Amino acid sequence: MGYSECWDLQRSLFDRVLAVKRGVAAMEGAEAGAAAEALADLSGHEAGWLLTVEHNPVYTLGKSGKDENMLVPEAYLRSIGAEFFHIDRGGDVTFHGPGQIVGYPILDLEQLGIGLREYIDSIEEAIIGVCAEWGIEAGRVAGASGVWIDGDTPRARKICAIGVKSSRYVTMHGFALNVATDLRYFNHINPCGFVDRGVTSIEREVGHAVDFEQVKMQVVKHLSEKLKIEIYK
Repeated sequence: MGYSECWDLQRSLFDRVLAVKRGVAAMEGAEAGAAAEALADLSGHEAGWLLTVEHNPVYTLGKSGKDENMLVPEAYLRSIGAEFFHIDRGGDVTFHGPGQIVGYPILDLEQLGIGLREYIDSIEEAIIGVCAEWGIEAGRVAGASGVWIDGDTPRARKICAIGVKSSRYVTMHGFALNVATDLRYFNHINPCGFVDRGVTSIEREVGHAVDFEQVKMQVVKHLSEKLKIEIYK
């Protein structure tokens, strides 16, 4: 799916949850109870949605990102068939493209009973679990979001980037797990603002092709376990 189309979809779902929450907050008594029931049954989704997407080549720069972490002009990106967007998530610049699982959870964290930090930790733990299924030892790096391999060494490389937005405890944006991504696209940026750390993918680490759909199902399974929710189509 194209990035712009997916961003519009995210925002429509995000705005829908926020609109209901604002309505609940403004009501009292039985009226508030009815609105709360509507919030708990958004088209059959109790807490929200998880979109799993494979994008066309695109670079996104978060609201706190620095333009200098883009190492080539936009004209060059267009010449290689890639788009560029300034967006409203946290974090710096990253790349999305074929062979990468991009996850966009639009969730009401209040219904899940967790805060934003616990939510991000849960995503990281889920991806660490997926990596373990492929025999890859991954983990965290202090002061840096996402999931890393050899994170405390000069060979530190990121396998999954995370950048989220939250309003009234409703989330959007999310994570990007490199499965079979063409890592040469990252040569045009300082990924996530780092100049001294690399990127990698599941296929780069294991040395052979992997089943993309299998990895996607593993991601859904581990997110379900870590967030303690049921994820269904």
